[in-house]
Amino acid sequence: MTETLRFADIEKEFLDRVGRIVWCTVSTVDGKGRPYSRILHPVWEGSTGWIATGRQTLKTKHLAKNPYVALSYWDAQHDTAVVQARAEWCDDPATKSRIWNLLKNAPPPIGYDPQLFWRAGVTDPTYGVLKLTPFQIQLLTGAEMMQGKSARLCRL
Repeated sequence: MTETLRFADIEKEFLDRVGRIVWCTVSTVDGKGRPYSRILHPVWEGSTGWIATGRQTLKTKHLAKNPYVALSYWDAQHDTAVVQARAEWCDDPATKSRIWNLLKNAPPPIGYDPQLFWRAGVTDPTYGVLKLTPFQIQLLTGAEMMQGKSARLCRL
């Protein structure tokens, strides 16, 4: 049976794991109800995730019809973090600048220079910021899985 916890109960483990794995598979749903996945690089502030990503992409079309995403982090030891979240575009200049600077100033592997992707800087029209608001987070290590243990589940 899966144990249900509060975010405070899993926060450190969650942030450590996503900070170590960094890249994850993010899935949206297309207009015909089919899943579509890609690899992205969220940065987390507590239970809120942020993704700097192309604003004029297939994601934009998918999220306009269905704002929910699934994120799956996995490493070679089979440690996982699976997040179900609502995604919303944050187009206000203050948020876009704050996330730009967060990425630019965070140490690697979390941080990177966003100007590598958006040459015109924070005002580049193709630069977008997605805010992720999870409603469920699931954590499981490979060792736990091999012992037959259930995932720890947090509903927000």
